[in-house]
Order: sequence, then structure tokens, then C-alpha cells
Amino acid sequence: MNNIIWKLLRQHISKGQLIGFAIANLIGLTIVLLAVQFYRDVRPVFNDEESFIRKDYLIITRAVTGAGAMMGNNGEFTEADISDLEGQPWCRQVGEFLNSDFAIDARLGVGSGHAMRSQFFFEAIPDEFIDIDPAEWGFSPSKPEVPVIISRDYLSLYNFGFAATQGMPRISEGQAEMIPLDFTLSGNGLRDNMPGRIVGFSNRLNTVIVPQEFMEWANERYGTGIPQRPQRLIVEVNSPGDVKIEQYMNDHHYEVAGDKMSSSKANYFLTVISGIVIAVGIIISLLSFFVLMLSIYLLLQKNTQKIQDLLLLGYSPNQVSKHYILLVVGLNAAVLVFAIILMLLGRLTYMDMIRAFGVGGSGIGVAILVGLIIMGAITAGNIHAIRQKIASLWLHEK
Repeated sequence: MNNIIWKLLRQHISKGQLIGFAIANLIGLTIVLLAVQFYRDVRPVFNDEESFIRKDYLIITRAVTGAGAMMGNNGEFTEADISDLEGQPWCRQVGEFLNSDFAIDARLGVGSGHAMRSQFFFEAIPDEFIDIDPAEWGFSPSKPEVPVIISRDYLSLYNFGFAATQGMPRISEGQAEMIPLDFTLSGNGLRDNMPGRIVGFSNRLNTVIVPQEFMEWANERYGTGIPQRPQRLIVEVNSPGDVKIEQYMNDHHYEVAGDKMSSSKANYFLTVISGIVIAVGIIISLLSFFVLMLSIYLLLQKNTQKIQDLLLLGYSPNQVSKHYILLVVGLNAAVLVFAIILMLLGRLTYMDMIRAFGVGGSGIGVAILVGLIIMGAITAGNIHAIRQKIASLWLHEK
């Protein structure tokens, strides 16, 4: 019986219109999926991949000028400077670098009979700006041990400078984290030895980071007691590549550490361009949706008499609409499958270039999920329209 109903209803189906819808929707959906996947694959190239500090932060200092140095300007940030930063629309929060206010001597053992001694320094930032294993980060005076994060440049200087000329062994990052590290902290007539351990390395921060609770405790115990103003700030931003951020830094004579602004601007433009491409793909998909709706309405209009007859014979609106719904679901499912296949083929063309930057790309799950959401929304709209149209014919007959 279902076959007989379908033979009656499919007589006026326009294959050309359905093919036109399928091609338009396939193009639009493929553009969306490829843009989403390309953005996810390429974005790590522009982002800092450090393990301990998140990617949407900027480290800022005051620009050092000859005149300022001669006049004793030490580049400190005032409360007004910090409040002004926090009031910017692109700023989420501001953290202050806290400097050590006491003398530090460090001893690093790097082999039997070998050790490197040096005067040292510490800096600290609020814990919410640190992104490492909590078990590896923290300090308790009852069990004094100092976890530190150091610049990766320091390890390179040791391996290719100091070690190469002094006949000492080179060490990897993993080995460095196991090397004995001892600090001698002195000030206020006190002098204490304290073990330390390296828990991470930084590409962006040319400094030695320790937990803030340790720094506050040590400054109170060994420091001069003179209040300090920060000379560096860490700023969490909404979009690091926003041109307004660069303009603000230039206007206030602030400097951003490293090449963060350059990579952030590239990332910002990548986001904008990807958004534009995705918008174009969505527009094409929406246009194809209306093409299909127009085709369905024309088909229903041509089959109005047959549909009314079937309804008068006792067939329910759901029985009649089921065949059109199956047609739409099958067509949209085929479009989704082919769009995913085209997306994967397109991805193959650029993955070799991305791998040249040392990035392996991201998974395709998000892109597939986006496709499912778009096609699910389009299919739901199609089904609703079909049911509404046939229900209106049924009510008309009643």
C-alpha cells in the first residue's frame, strides 16, 4: 500500500530541482566544514603551546628610554595604570608580577663532582594565571620546597654555552626536572637553605616563576619590608589580536614581551577570515534550504488533489507526509555524507603544509558535529514545513 501511495505522490517530483538543492547544499556545507576544520588545524601554528601558561595572556612592561633611565624612572605600574587596564573592554583581568626582595644563591648539581652556582632571582604571578598540575605547584612553610618554572632559554644557554665550554654534560628538560636544586635565601639577618625543583619550562617568560604564597612568605621573612610596585603585568585578554590592544599599548608606551602581538594578530585575522568563510557557507546552505522548500511546496501544490483524495480515503496526515519526509531525510543525509568526504579530501591538500610547522592537526569530530547540527536544523525545518502544509490540506477537507 505504501508503494502505491508513493507512486501517486512522486509523479510531479522535479529531479532537476532536487539535484539543484543537493548541489547548492553540498557546496555550502562543504565550505562550512572545511572552514571549521581548517581553523582548528591551523590555529595551533599561531598559538603559544606552552604547558604552564594559557594562550590568551600578554606580558607587558613600560618601554625603557634613555631619558627615563637617566631620571631614575624604574618603570613601575601604579594603581591608576592597573585600574585603567582593567577598564578596557578587551581586558578580562590583570595580574601583577611580584619580585623577590632578598638575596638568593642557587646551586644546581649536574653530575658527579659538578655543580653550577649563581646569584639568582624569583618572580611570582597569581595562581589563576598558572596552568600546571596543582600537585606540582604550591608551597608550605612546614615542608619548605620551592617549585620553579624557568625560561627554556636558560637551559639552552647552559647546554650550548656554559656546558660546551666547561666540559660539563648537556641535559634535557626531563633530566633537568630531576637534578638537585638548592637555594640559599638571606636577608634581615637570616640565612636559610631550601631545596627546589624544576616543574616546567617557558618559551615566553624570560624569568624564574615561583608560587605566589612562597614569594609573599619569603619577602616577609627575608625582605626589606619596603612596599613594591610591579614592573611587569600579565593581562588576560578576550582576543589577543585585536587592533585596539596594540593601539592602547602604543599610546601608553607599553611593550609586549616576545612576539605575542604578531602571532596574536595572525590568529585574530585567521579567526576573522574563517568566520567570513563560514558565514558564506551558511548563507549558501540557507539559500539551498529555501530552494528545497520551494520545490516541496510546488510538489505539494501539484499533488494537492491526490493528497486530498488520500485524506478523504482515511489516510492520516502523518501517513501521507511520511513519504516526503523520507525523501528529505535521505537527501539531506546523502548531502552530509558527501560533504564530510569532500571536507576530508580538501583537508588532505593542506595537511602537508601544516605538518611542516610541526603541528599534527586537530580531530575532525567538531567539524562533523557542526555538519550534523546544520543538517539537523535544515531537516527539522523541512519536516515541519511538510507537516504544516499537509495538515492545512487535511483541515481544509474537514
